[in-house]
Amino acid sequence: MAKIIRSQRASSSSVRSAPKKAAKTPKPLPNRAAKTAAKKAAKPKPWTAAEVYEAFDRFRKANPEPKGELEHLNPYTLLVAVVLSAQATDAGVNKATRALFAIADTPEKMLALGEDKVREYIKTIGLYRNKAKNVIALSEKLITEFGSEVPRTRAEIESLPGAGRKTANVVLNMAFGEHTMAVDTHVFRVGNRTGLAPGKTPLEVELGLEKVIPTEFMLHAHHWLILHGRYTCLARGPRCEVCLINDLCRWPEKTV
Repeated sequence: MAKIIRSQRASSSSVRSAPKKAAKTPKPLPNRAAKTAAKKAAKPKPWTAAEVYEAFDRFRKANPEPKGELEHLNPYTLLVAVVLSAQATDAGVNKATRALFAIADTPEKMLALGEDKVREYIKTIGLYRNKAKNVIALSEKLITEFGSEVPRTRAEIESLPGAGRKTANVVLNMAFGEHTMAVDTHVFRVGNRTGLAPGKTPLEVELGLEKVIPTEFMLHAHHWLILHGRYTCLARGPRCEVCLINDLCRWPEKTV
């Protein structure tokens, strides 16, 4: 029995004398000043006024009269086409609206056609059920509140069913020659990627572009940027090697 007790004591003693593992020293967290410095280092240098002018002068020389790719016959059909283009391609909208606009190119004709038939014409477009409803509703509102004419202010256009700020900017620019900047996914990408007008929201990019682009370019500016984003500054695999402004672009991942 005594041997057993001594054995237990020895075992207990050996446990007590076992070396303790050293505690891990936590890695120091970067302080606020270091974080701020890192952010500043990552932020690209803003474009100079001369660089912005040079970029849009190149766009103008390459394509003096850029056109929107949505097919339309008048301000009303332009408005309808832009409303239908939300979350859809211009090519897809054009395919659906060619036959529709051939028989309904005014609010009265669209209203007479009716929601069910409009839906049949545009059923190849995403969200077509809700869009058909909006087309009929905006047509009715144009007749009752605006004398069947597309209004010429942003607020009034935005009051129409299915129309938002981008829709208003496109219509004001293309139908009435206003110096507006419509920011779609392409313009948003180009503004941020190039560093021309970075922003977290389309509105921030829109206001940033309006601030830096010279007045003489504003009529066509959003078309140049849309086309640039659609065919050159692609979301995946941007074609930096053929980009007109690759030497001015601030994107750190550009391939030239």
